[in-house]
Amino acid sequence: MKTIKLTKMQGCGNDFVIIDYPEYEKTGMKMDELAKKICDRHFGVGADGMIIPKTDTENTDLGWYFYNSDGSTAQMCGNGMRCFAKYAYDNRLVDKKAFSVETLAGVIKPELLENGLIKVNMGKPVLEDKKIPFWGERTLTALDREFEITPVSMGNPHCVIITDDDPMELAVKYGPVIEKHEFFPEKTNTEFVKVKSRMEIDMRVFERGCGITLACGTGACASVVACVLNNLTEQKVKVNLLGGPVFVEWQGSKDDTQQDIFLIGSANYSFFAEYIL
Repeated sequence: MKTIKLTKMQGCGNDFVIIDYPEYEKTGMKMDELAKKICDRHFGVGADGMIIPKTDTENTDLGWYFYNSDGSTAQMCGNGMRCFAKYAYDNRLVDKKAFSVETLAGVIKPELLENGLIKVNMGKPVLEDKKIPFWGERTLTALDREFEITPVSMGNPHCVIITDDDPMELAVKYGPVIEKHEFFPEKTNTEFVKVKSRMEIDMRVFERGCGITLACGTGACASVVACVLNNLTEQKVKVNLLGGPVFVEWQGSKDDTQQDIFLIGSANYSFFAEYIL
């Protein structure tokens, strides 16, 4: 009987299976196939994504392989990065609390704070249509509705919709349609945002390659960028997700978008296990 050791973690309910590379090698499977198998909530462990640490990077302290539950790759994942950072430090993959990680979205810099939270420098938001990528207008039609949208990339594409309606109802009904909308050639994550005050928003998300999730770190960042650009919030915002709150800081503006954005939140262990292949 073949088994592999794994760790289950979650950040605001956004959950991940982390497998060290030597354990992955035991499977003899392609990474995308393993992700689909192990993330299945009925026949596998169950998770929104799979993370495999990469320790042989040249220009950063670490790297990672990140896969969504459907086997697709993602350029970045903010909640996943917080879990990865805690895992990497606790398991001595790095010997410092602030370090650099190579991702498909570029170099990301997490830091373990003294209060137990993890702060991640998520880099600069991308607003240029071709780089998101986004090919369309700022008004999008999905089923029976028209939405005013703000496209943003946080290394992965996001379609942010600010609404007075129930964001969860909108995410369930319109998220699957917008994910595959022709305006987004690489598909998109879709965030429905309700502004509670200039310091607080509610956000619900339909994630590309996952569906409805309890949290999305890059989505929280994209949502705050959209709110700041539309002069709806300040630059430090509490983002209420289904799985709990995160905090986002962005010192940017319409006139100065080239500022780094920071995501601050928790990361927690769920369990350690041996998985029977």
